[in-house]
Amino acid sequence: MDPELVIRAQRGDGEAFASLAVACGDRLHAIAHRILRDVDLAEDATQQALLAIWQNLPRLRDPARFDAWSYRLLVNACYDEGRRRGTWIPNLVLHEAVSAPDAIGQVHDRDQLEQGFRRLSIDHRAVVVLHTYAGLSLDEIADALGTRPGTIRSRLHYAVRAMRAALDADERPAVPEVAP
Repeated sequence: MDPELVIRAQRGDGEAFASLAVACGDRLHAIAHRILRDVDLAEDATQQALLAIWQNLPRLRDPARFDAWSYRLLVNACYDEGRRRGTWIPNLVLHEAVSAPDAIGQVHDRDQLEQGFRRLSIDHRAVVVLHTYAGLSLDEIADALGTRPGTIRSRLHYAVRAMRAALDADERPAVPEVAP
């Protein structure tokens, strides 16, 4: 993000802030959607984050760190939305029926990954999304979320482990119940 634009917005320039919001709004929304897995919750979290950015922008000490700082505010807004809603009700999108065997396998794999991802906590989702989607290094994520790099490495490790366990559990055949 252009530090000069951030500085102008810090000084109360509404047009500069509008430019910042346009420049980062879609990116923040995409990350929120990937963390929360719900369009409506992501929109609410993004609006909450943009409001927090506007309110707290004068206190940002280093305008060059705007991106990392905005990620922190967005992840906090995602936490708030997740807690407010309690449990997530996914927005389901119905697609046309797929008939090709390869396409069916791809849909099945994607569905399994989605189910495994939905089982993760927001902490784990945030790290996975910031690392894989936003392309941040683990040190950059730690900086953005205000935590130690070791904590981020641990969260990523446990997130991957939990997804593997969920996928493995889904692959195991159901054990028939034995009548007493």
